[in-house]
Amino acid sequence: MNHLRVSACLFTLIFLFVSPVRLLAKNASSRKPNIVFILTDNHGAWTLGCYGNKDIRTPHIDQLAKEGMLFKRSMSSNPVCSPTRATFLTGLIPSQHGLHSFLDGKYMMGPQAYYALEEFETLPEILHSEGYVCGLSGKWHLGANMTPQDGFSYWATMPRGSTSNFYEDPVIIDGKVQKTPKYMTDLWTDHAVKFIEQNKAGEKPFFLFLSYNGPYCLSPLLLREAKNRHAEYYADKFIPSFPRDHIHPWQYNNKAYHNNITSIRRVAAEVSGVDDGVGTVMETLKKNGLDENTIVIFTGDQGWMGGQNGFFGMGDHTRPFAAHDMMMHVPLIFRHPAGIKPGTCNHMVTNYDFLPSLLDYIGLKNRIPKKPVSPGRSYADVLRGKQIEWETAMFYEMEGCRSVRTENWKYVERRDPLGPSEFYDMKNDPYERVNLFGQQQYAEVQKQLQKKLYQFFDKYADPQYDIWKGGRSKARRLYTSKGHPDYRPLRSE
Repeated sequence: MNHLRVSACLFTLIFLFVSPVRLLAKNASSRKPNIVFILTDNHGAWTLGCYGNKDIRTPHIDQLAKEGMLFKRSMSSNPVCSPTRATFLTGLIPSQHGLHSFLDGKYMMGPQAYYALEEFETLPEILHSEGYVCGLSGKWHLGANMTPQDGFSYWATMPRGSTSNFYEDPVIIDGKVQKTPKYMTDLWTDHAVKFIEQNKAGEKPFFLFLSYNGPYCLSPLLLREAKNRHAEYYADKFIPSFPRDHIHPWQYNNKAYHNNITSIRRVAAEVSGVDDGVGTVMETLKKNGLDENTIVIFTGDQGWMGGQNGFFGMGDHTRPFAAHDMMMHVPLIFRHPAGIKPGTCNHMVTNYDFLPSLLDYIGLKNRIPKKPVSPGRSYADVLRGKQIEWETAMFYEMEGCRSVRTENWKYVERRDPLGPSEFYDMKNDPYERVNLFGQQQYAEVQKQLQKKLYQFFDKYADPQYDIWKGGRSKARRLYTSKGHPDYRPLRSE
């Protein structure tokens, strides 16, 4: 009898001990994954080793690519930072969210400051409502920068969108504007680490938006030599991955950086500086046991050219605005050991596909906003290791310039102001050197592409932001017809 009582007591003790352990394990396994979204500024995919660059050192990003899913053809639907950031966070294109160009500084701080995405459901807002703790470290450039937006409880950012000096520019820390206390790329990494450390043992999953303002491959800082820890390494390097070519006649800004070895070396050093940050963040996740169930995403806000075809910069640095693939091509890597098998994806995806894909992947497909309807498609099944049908159909707009890219063709049309149209055979002319617009033998294909472009924007564009039909922009227009309130004459006029 006593033996039975002892056995019963032991069973009860074991049950009481094991049950909480099982419960904790069950809660850990059922908890939503943490998300670290790393976004760089003005960053072409071609500058990274995992995309074929042999000159610029990016070992940590390359390792991320080896351990995750690398998208070979990820494209940005606009060449400027405010619109592209808005698209990543909403799944909407510029003619839906209203930001066609970069937001003016007066909307960042001061009496006219306002949040440009206030009327939309955004990724951080959705994640916060689903129990995520949200933190921002880095560039915002979507307005009302002094105040945390959309559920962010951690907020370290900049009072403006541009970068003139990584060592002296102002930052916003603890709600106060101050001079950056250190190299800004390292500053954002430090705050990312701090946010992760603060939330490593929390009951809630976290979403970290690590938004580097590097490599920032423009502005007069490119006329000054690099100062970070990589400067010495690149000081005597020729860096042949940057083509030396004649300046394209459409180039409007950035002419001083063309074929300039100081500019080229500065870009290389800043890219490697960002890579250091990625390495530190990954080390922090692993050290704290967060590596397995944290989704790490690395991408850029828009593409960038460093001499290819005679262009230096993005599509807004030319007149007329340009729509070249390399001005759209951004890196995109997803890493999640608990769910993503390492590999590559060759589907052409866009930044307006990002929000629906991420929400779908983490089991929140029902939270993809239904109004306005995103033109984005979910590639979540690719992340799950499945084969999917995927049509190559990528749309781009920069104010009055719009384009459609299919697997074999690209069509570009310009209005307000009117400009030359373009049509390229992307299979045989991937660098877009020979404009076939108006040639009789391609008339039918050109007509089909034009129809496809019109149908897309007719379906998705909000009339108030549809520039082709007289709509407005939340940001001041860079390039317009004479008579328009935002008209700015070119230097040659």
